Amino acid sequence: MGGFREGLATEAAIKQEAALLLLALPVSVFVAETVWAWAALVGSLLLLLAAEFLNTAIERLCNHVHPERHEAIKVTKDLASAGVFCVIVLAAMVWLVAVIDRWFI
Repeated sequence: MGGFREGLATEAAIKQEAALLLLALPVSVFVAETVWAWAALVGSLLLLLAAEFLNTAIERLCNHVHPERHEAIKVTKDLASAGVFCVIVLAAMVWLVAVIDRWFI
């Protein structure tokens, strides 16, 4: 639980994604038509939060191991950030499909 506290206390992206999750929870009940759709909606945001925690851990470890600027560290951080971006796209797709399915199809 220390990781949750540390991330929420120090990382803007984690704070934003946790707030998004809390705001989206009640909305997900109205968007989802089935329990599976609800699980996909909430799960996609939990996956996003998990990816952000992992990205933060990788960045902090990189900064600890090699505090100076180094190309290999930059690439490592960029790869971790790209992983977060992929999960953002996935979550957006899940929510978009659920909204379209609920109200437009």
